[in-house]
Amino acid sequence: MLVCRREECTLGCVSRSPIPGSGQPAHRLSDPKTARIGLTLGDPSGIGPEIVAFAVSRASRAVRSQLMLFGDGPIVERAFAQVTGQRVPADVEVVDRGLLSADQAVLGRPSEAGARAQVGYLEAAVSAIKSHAIAGLVTAPISKHEARKAGFSFPGHTEFLAERLGAERVAMMFAGPTINAVLATTHVPLAGVSRALSRDDLAATIVLAVRAMQDDFGRESVRVGVVGLNPHAGENGMIGAEEIEIIAPAIERARRQLGPGISVSGPLVPDAAFRAAVDGVHDLVVAMYHDQALIPVKLIDFERAVNVTLGLPIVRTSPDHGVAYDLAGTGKARPESFCAALDLALDLVERRSQRAAASGPTDPATDPAPTTNNDDIEF
Repeated sequence: MLVCRREECTLGCVSRSPIPGSGQPAHRLSDPKTARIGLTLGDPSGIGPEIVAFAVSRASRAVRSQLMLFGDGPIVERAFAQVTGQRVPADVEVVDRGLLSADQAVLGRPSEAGARAQVGYLEAAVSAIKSHAIAGLVTAPISKHEARKAGFSFPGHTEFLAERLGAERVAMMFAGPTINAVLATTHVPLAGVSRALSRDDLAATIVLAVRAMQDDFGRESVRVGVVGLNPHAGENGMIGAEEIEIIAPAIERARRQLGPGISVSGPLVPDAAFRAAVDGVHDLVVAMYHDQALIPVKLIDFERAVNVTLGLPIVRTSPDHGVAYDLAGTGKARPESFCAALDLALDLVERRSQRAAASGPTDPATDPAPTTNNDDIEF
């Protein structure tokens, strides 16, 4: 049986966790009817359905009334039976895609049918976003390898959502109670990172991340540490020139755009910078590539860190782990990161709702979504 080991267990079962880096306690949505949040099951043969079921089953009634589950009815029912020993609560809305039976999704054994289904859940969620049925999305893990067999041509959720929702610029941020890190490049092979870096893109990522920390996480001032690409941050060009030719100019450009009140330091020695972040020196670390950030994040904040996609017209979060076929159905999967992802999505949607209410009418694409019947969603 799944057990949540988070001391600050979320979703109304104990208490809400603080918004990472804000220094402020989190709070429930004041009016659950103002915005809804979609949950996708991920790969039906992985741990996605069971961690979704765990989080939903532990949520308060007010939170459950906000949720829309995108999946297949039989898979959702199996997950709830596995986790709770009961059926899906009557107040949980399931958008049944009708793509898969439980027999077609053997736990721990990926299949082509499951590959099509996990992509179908995402497409249904995108349709709901475009029809303003949901204002936030929490995605359980997909298998990129399996999804590709179903025509999924994207490196991951981040790139898929950016394309489908027409986002001009997005970034992956990992928000944890100890470390907040944003990636300058996402799913890029290590051999291609240097070529993928540019002054313009890095400066824009720094600015996007700082604005998110201010607007979504409630930080007025942000201390940013931008790390180098090479060992020792290049040693003044002795171990690579990227710090001199790309990273330092990008930092200067970002400083000019952000103005006073925001500290952007770097290029910093990567290993020392993350240690400094743990000690509270940096509110946000900008890493040059995926594993440069993910190794320290998972080492320090693995069960509490949340992947947040910056730059989308809606809130999107996810846990910081994969499908874990080897754990599916064993009762050993750890639901903490998904609980944290849902918890953070609730808080970010509320913060955006409050900001929108304070500023008056806004673009419908960024406005909190109204409650919508499944029949209104085009698949």
